[in-house]
Amino acid sequence: MDDGVFRALADPSRRTLLDRLFERDGQTLGELCAHLPSMTRFGVMRHLGVIEEAGLLTTRREGREKRHYLNPVPIRLVHDRWIGKFAEPVVGAMAAMKRTLEAEAMTAPDHVYSVYIKASPDRVWRAITDGVETEQYYYGTRVDSDWSKGGRIVYLYPDGTTAADGEVLEIDPGRSVRMTFLAHWEPDFKAAGPVTMAWEIEPQDDGGSLLTVTTSGLVEGSKMAAEFSGGIVYIVSGLKTYLETGAPMSVPAEVS
Repeated sequence: MDDGVFRALADPSRRTLLDRLFERDGQTLGELCAHLPSMTRFGVMRHLGVIEEAGLLTTRREGREKRHYLNPVPIRLVHDRWIGKFAEPVVGAMAAMKRTLEAEAMTAPDHVYSVYIKASPDRVWRAITDGVETEQYYYGTRVDSDWSKGGRIVYLYPDGTTAADGEVLEIDPGRSVRMTFLAHWEPDFKAAGPVTMAWEIEPQDDGGSLLTVTTSGLVEGSKMAAEFSGGIVYIVSGLKTYLETGAPMSVPAEVS
């Protein structure tokens, strides 16, 4: 995976495409072509193929249009491997990487992040829905729910206070869950109301899983949108690391 990420970032045209998606996520091929006016449509498509192969791009079809979404999870994983273990105590470096990974929100879906996990769908599902498991990668919070449609979901800090809560809107046990999510850790976030999150697991031919997390309902350009963007990247990459290595993710210094 690291080689693909470094290859994708090595070319200035590909960095331009990533920068433009950072500024405004969910663009069509035509919109992305406009950022590289001297390049043919086919040339842009080839660059997007390299970016997608590296896992830095997720696509969703909306009607007749295909939209492209920045997926910074692989960059976070490179960070954890090559930077975090050497510079984790340096809060400034961690904060700088967090800002690099953040992207502005768009109209639904606001953020679409995907990552391959070398674990079975049942194992990934258990890690998402079991409170003992979420403590290992979800900012130390424990999830609690009966996981029935209409049921309440709550994420609790170790001291028992509520980090976030919501409601199960739709659920296909073992495969997907769509929920509301109301953040409690900042008064302004709670006052803004809930967003909608969807966790989807697709089984892969090799026995692994493709996890896609989609967040909708964020206000474009808001502090909440930026914080959710970086936070979800941390959670998704932390889940992958935990399931593949058994190592829990440490809470970033800026939120500990």
